[in-house]
Amino acid sequence: MSTAAFHISSLLEKMTSSDKDFRFMATSDLMSELQKDSIQLDEDSERKVVKMLLRLLEDKNGAHLDRLVPLVEDFCNLDDDELRESCLQAFEAFLRKCPKEMGPHVPNVTSLCLQYIKHDPNYNYDSDEDEEQMETEDSEFSEQESEDEYSDDDDMSWKVRRAAAKCIAALISSRPDLLPDFHCTLAPVLIRRFKEREENVKADVFTAYIVLLRQTQPPKGWLEAMEEPTQTGSNLHMLRGQVPLVVKALQRQLKDRSVRARQGCFSLLTELAGVLPGSLAEHMPVLVSGIIFSLADRSSSSTIRMDALAFLQGLLGTEPAEAFHPHLPILLPPVMACVADSFYKIAAEALVVLQELVRALWPLHRPRMLDPEPYVGEMSAVTLARLRATDLDQEVKERAISCMGHLVGHLGDRLGDDLEPTLLLLLDRLRNEITRLPAIKALTLVAVSPLQLDLQPILAEALHILASFLRKNQRALRLATLAALDALAQSQGLSLPPSAVQAVLAELPALVNESDMHVAQLAVDFLATVTQAQPASLVEVSGPVLSELLRLLRSPLLPAGVLAAAEGFLQALVGTRPPCVDYAKLISLLTAPVYEQAVDGGPGLHKQVFHSLARCVAALSAACPQEAASTASRLVCDARSPHSSTGVKVLAFLSLAEVGQVAGPGHQRELKAVLLEALGSPSEDVRAAASYALGRVGAGSLPDFLPFLLEQIEAEPRRQYLLLHSLREALGAAQPDSLKPYAEDIWALLFQRCEGAEEGTRGVVAECIGKLVLVNPSFLLPRLRKQLAAGRPHTRSTVITAVKFLISDQPHPIDPLLKSFIEFMESLQDPDLNVRRATLAFFNSAVHNKPSLVRDLLDDILPLLYQETKIRRDLIREVEMGPFKHTVDDGLDVRKAAFECMYSLLESCLGQLDICEFLNHVEDGLKDHYDIRMLTFIMVARLATLCPAPVLQRVDRLIEPLRATCTAKVKAGSVKQEFEKQDELKRSAMRAVAALLTIPEVGKSPIMADFSSQIRSNPELAALFESIQKDSASAPSTDSMELS
Repeated sequence: MSTAAFHISSLLEKMTSSDKDFRFMATSDLMSELQKDSIQLDEDSERKVVKMLLRLLEDKNGAHLDRLVPLVEDFCNLDDDELRESCLQAFEAFLRKCPKEMGPHVPNVTSLCLQYIKHDPNYNYDSDEDEEQMETEDSEFSEQESEDEYSDDDDMSWKVRRAAAKCIAALISSRPDLLPDFHCTLAPVLIRRFKEREENVKADVFTAYIVLLRQTQPPKGWLEAMEEPTQTGSNLHMLRGQVPLVVKALQRQLKDRSVRARQGCFSLLTELAGVLPGSLAEHMPVLVSGIIFSLADRSSSSTIRMDALAFLQGLLGTEPAEAFHPHLPILLPPVMACVADSFYKIAAEALVVLQELVRALWPLHRPRMLDPEPYVGEMSAVTLARLRATDLDQEVKERAISCMGHLVGHLGDRLGDDLEPTLLLLLDRLRNEITRLPAIKALTLVAVSPLQLDLQPILAEALHILASFLRKNQRALRLATLAALDALAQSQGLSLPPSAVQAVLAELPALVNESDMHVAQLAVDFLATVTQAQPASLVEVSGPVLSELLRLLRSPLLPAGVLAAAEGFLQALVGTRPPCVDYAKLISLLTAPVYEQAVDGGPGLHKQVFHSLARCVAALSAACPQEAASTASRLVCDARSPHSSTGVKVLAFLSLAEVGQVAGPGHQRELKAVLLEALGSPSEDVRAAASYALGRVGAGSLPDFLPFLLEQIEAEPRRQYLLLHSLREALGAAQPDSLKPYAEDIWALLFQRCEGAEEGTRGVVAECIGKLVLVNPSFLLPRLRKQLAAGRPHTRSTVITAVKFLISDQPHPIDPLLKSFIEFMESLQDPDLNVRRATLAFFNSAVHNKPSLVRDLLDDILPLLYQETKIRRDLIREVEMGPFKHTVDDGLDVRKAAFECMYSLLESCLGQLDICEFLNHVEDGLKDHYDIRMLTFIMVARLATLCPAPVLQRVDRLIEPLRATCTAKVKAGSVKQEFEKQDELKRSAMRAVAALLTIPEVGKSPIMADFSSQIRSNPELAALFESIQKDSASAPSTDSMELS
């Protein structure tokens, strides 16, 4: 061994030291040696150096990359395929683990990848292309056979091409910001390389292109139709242009004898259809031909047939139904052959495809564009054969039942004499404990079908069986049964046998309780449907059901869905002719808990109960408009009476808020006086209810109430907060057009109150401004921006808060206008703390509800956001409290708001973030205040799942503050709250540690390995870690959370 080689070997050995500084010095010496002109290494030494470069990445700091990358590039140009493979593997590792540091080297690496992915010196692909042009259907395998004849055991170039393909995949995944360039440079080359002769390499080429597709996938919340041209739209446009090239390149591969090649084609096309739904419709002849080829391939394993079926199922979900119409005569027979296949997995998959074919090609609520007559007989026969067989796998049984449910629901009018035997078979499956759940769902599909099929042959017996299911403990069974019963009641109505309906109704009172709100909701929905269809059936059970329902309405946990169902049922009870229950009696039963409470002085009802009861009173008044005026009159009397209890007054006002709009203008003058008087009540609950009622009633009679309300806000400064709440309710409930005449007066009044001293009042003003802007956005939004520029600090923060109220999680006509006025974010540079905090709250709302508003502006916003995460010493002050000094951080709320924004960005804008820069600020947050540390611990756990590679690079720096938190001790003599706070911090930090331990290769970090050992050896930490693992036992990654 030469002296130079010996010296290099010695340095390589030192670079394996466990001491990081020792490794660093050895690496620096190695770099210096390699840059000498006199250095000459033999082939073995060169390989050792390149492989050591991969080991170097364990330091994960990228410090040497600027010196390493040029050397690796030089090695890559040497005529040694094994060395080239190692170099490309090194580039792949660099890109995955140090993406930011590799930025300057991306063009060179891209160029090398493009060069070596085509590196196949022993094979001429041009001859393949000439043959392809001349090829006929009869000789489709000839070229493949010539490939098989070629063999060269010494050819190592395929390893270089494979390494280049993997490096391209790493390049695309690590640099999403360069996606447009990749579509121009990498995509065409990858598509041309689909013809790769080596199976392993071809699989990696497909994988690289799939990575490109996944990176092009529009982010959550992105709506092409609503947005201006954006980078996402541009990428999709470029991808759309590649579709014909992709399909052409895969045309021959879809009929390749290699199963793995065809599986790769199906995977790639599935991803493409998911990213660009509808883009494959015009290429359906090629795809259908490929699918049929694989479905008919019985020479290979069953896997390829299942993959072809899964691909077809996906296509049915993404491509328009019309694209399949011409191909159905040749596509349906092989699918039905698979339904009859002896292997249960293929049969189950084929039944799902047949079900999707029926659903997509003959939709229920659109005209039939394709005559089902030629196909329905065969489809019914093959499905019935599966449905009748009793010795089948459970999965096939369930899929056959579901498929038959779709067939009957969509095409039952074409089944003719097969319909009744099919229904009887479904009834038989309903009796079987193993198949009853899928049979219930199939029966529901048949019942909701608009074909109005005759179900009389099975109806009576089916209802008795379903009634028995309501007594079962299986929750899924009860939910499915109630859905089926409601569907049958809606579709069959008077045809339902009364005795069978009575059997079902007898089971319902036990289900209407708060132990399971979802079951209760479905039960009440069914009761409302039966009441409308067969009111006479409820005579016997209305009493028990009503008593249970009224008890349920007194629950403070009543969800909105259950309340809506209860309103529908109560309206149905009084809406029948004659009514099942008298209106006055029902009102009395509803309000009895409140009125009786005043007499016996029992425990008070929860606030939410009053709102629920008021909604029900209003629902009854809406169902009986002739009674609304007298109800309103009685409620006004109850509200005015000095003998009424607080509860009675609250219920009266909340009911008036709803009933007042139905009752008409008869009591307006009297109502104004009563409401105004109640605003001075000693009871806070009465004042709040009166304020709410004033706004809601006013919304129904704006000319009479709104000027009066504005006068009162001017004249009564002490009641201003309550009156502003009334104005907010009026603005929210009234029609926008009816508010336009008053917009200027309201605008002026609100902006006079933006500088109020009370933050609560300014918050209500902001919400009012937001609701007012929605009345005429194109006119008022520019005026809002002017107020932001001209106003004082309180006005500026109020304006920003008002903009926050303009953002909803649903599409809204104001969205395009908001996007053009998103410079409200410039307020992050405002000198006032409150303005910056309000701006961060607005930004968080935008990121959470409408990320498309801010996604393209993040390059400008993020530096300002990150600035707000830093601790500012000038905002920390000491306050003397007697003999003690207390530190107050005025910047804490703003910092906390900034970290909340960062967390929201992870959910909706991950692709636009520089994760390395993001992690810098997360690291700072790990050492901040309690609230911020809690947030950053959650962020670390989330980042470990979303982007493990950059987190792995920083794991040594992230683990130290987590370890410090987990091992911290509370001072003796501290208050109980301090111990609880520390325990919660420890749990949160340990959750982050558990998430980090799921990252592959994290065990190579010496610091993480040391902390894992400490956790195992410390009983307290071990118990905490075990507890965290049990909490996350349902997570799929728990198995990898091992410390050993």
